[in-house]
Formats: sequence, C-alpha cells, structure tokens
Amino acid sequence: MVTRNPAIGFALVITGALLFIVNAGVSRVALRAGVDPVSLTTIRVTGTLVVLLVAAAVFRRDALRPPSGRLGALIVVHGLVGVAALQWTYFVAIDRLPIGMALLLEYQAPILVAVWARFVQKEPVRNRMWTGLAMAVVGLAAATGIWEGAEFDAVGVVAGFGAAVCFATYFLIGEHGVGALDPLRVILWSFLVATIALNLVSPVPGLSVDLLGKRTSLLGVLGGYDAPVWGLLVWIIVLGTLLPFGVELFALRHLRATTVTMIAMLEPIGVSALGWVWFFERLDAVAIIGCVVVVAGIVLAQTARRAHLLVEPPHLA
Repeated sequence: MVTRNPAIGFALVITGALLFIVNAGVSRVALRAGVDPVSLTTIRVTGTLVVLLVAAAVFRRDALRPPSGRLGALIVVHGLVGVAALQWTYFVAIDRLPIGMALLLEYQAPILVAVWARFVQKEPVRNRMWTGLAMAVVGLAAATGIWEGAEFDAVGVVAGFGAAVCFATYFLIGEHGVGALDPLRVILWSFLVATIALNLVSPVPGLSVDLLGKRTSLLGVLGGYDAPVWGLLVWIIVLGTLLPFGVELFALRHLRATTVTMIAMLEPIGVSALGWVWFFERLDAVAIIGCVVVVAGIVLAQTARRAHLLVEPPHLA
C-alpha cells in the first residue's frame, strides 16, 4: 500500500500543469510553422498510443483486451469525441485565438456538464451552479475585453466552444460506464480508436519530410531562437503529453482526484500568463481578474452536482 504524501502529490500535479501550459506555446509554434491542426492531432495521438501500447504490454497486459458490448461502444465515442475531436478543436482554437482565451473556452466543459445534468437528466443541483455560470460568463467577458470591441476569429471561437463540448462529452461518457474500467484500458483503447480515425483523415506518413526538417522561429519573446519542427513534435508528444499526464496520474496516489482537478483548473490562468510573456498577448489587470473569476466560476459549477463523476478526464491541453 502506497503511503499518501500530499507534498509529493502537489509537486507532481503542479509539474504536470506547468508542462501542459508550456505545451500550449510549443503547439502554437508548430502550428505557425506549417503543421496543420489535423496533422498535429494525428501525430500527438499516434505517438501517445505507441507509448501506451508498450506500457500495457510490459506492465498491464489485461489492458490490451478490448472492451465489448455497451462499454465497447462508449469507448468508440470516447475516442472519436473525447480524444480526437477534442484535440483537433483545441489546436484550431489556439492557432486562431489568444491561447489563454482558447483554454478558457475549453474549460467551460464542467459548466456544460452541470447544465446537462440539470435540464436533460433532471438531476438536482446545488444553487451555486447558477452563481458559477454567471461568474464564468462575466469573467470570460473581462478576460477577453469584449466590451472594448475586441474582435476574435469566428472559427477560433467556434473551435474553442467545440473543445468545451468534446471535453464535456468525455466527462459524461466516463460517468455512464467507462469509469468502471481500468483507466489504462480506457485510455489505450480510446487512443487506438482516435488514432485509426485520425490516420484515415490525415495519416502520419503523409507529413512532409521537408517540413519536419525545417527550422522555425520560436516566435514572440523567443523570436531570436529557432528549432526544428521535428523537435517541436517530439516535445509535444513526450513533454507535452506523456510526462505531464503520467505525473498527474502518479499524483492521484497522494491526492484525491477532486484536488488534482481543482489544481488543474489553474491552467487557463497559466496559459493566459504564458501568452502575455511569450507572445505579447494582452493581459491587463482586468483580464487577470477575469481569468480568476472564470476559474472560480468553473470550480463552483463543477462542485454543484450532487452526484460525483466516476472518472477524471486526462488533461491533454
């Protein structure tokens, strides 16, 4: 039995969150270098699947057994929507919007889940859901400066909300049965479904070799430096997906899942700060307060449901 050590848990989850935050910037550089969102999604998901297969073969062979029946069908939807579509819409959003706004839009997912539970499933929710919803809307307006006439790319905004819908779908599918399975088995087969679907649309071998060897500027404050595109892709797979996801899984040995999720909710604020420092994106005092209000609203909405979710979604942003 593993002895819980909250200090180790907090250190792990903060490390994971920081890696996910930096990955948002690295992903934008790769996108601006010419890697289209679908190809970047395919590479990230396929690379992650390869490592998951190796891990399962070495440490947990039971995970290689495919789920059947209703759970198998849920895994297919999980992979198509909760993995493939989520990653694609997220990459479109960060390519076309300030990266902080893209993540703030994606993290409206817990609110969508609470609204779905209240109006579709007729589930009683605590009154603080409405406070959380109002805070998220007002905070998002402050964070984006919408009252100042700020204009945002319509496709990017739709993609951001699309990512929120996909993220919410991940929550709901987990709640309706997938949460009963071994997490590694769920993730492995979901990524397998996503990998097959994405490679049918934009196969990994189809990526230009010339593009992979191209060196590209790191943009913004790092504009004086460059890196090979293949190096950026390796970073996104290893340091932007596998390592942060792994340390957050280990954090669950020392902290409750709800605590890990609440800390992860700080990612939108971190990504907004990253956009300000790295890409010179607007972030004044009002925007900072708006980010904090959005996250507080999301936390309230997430805790408004009387029933608890059975599975925590992987933070793949």
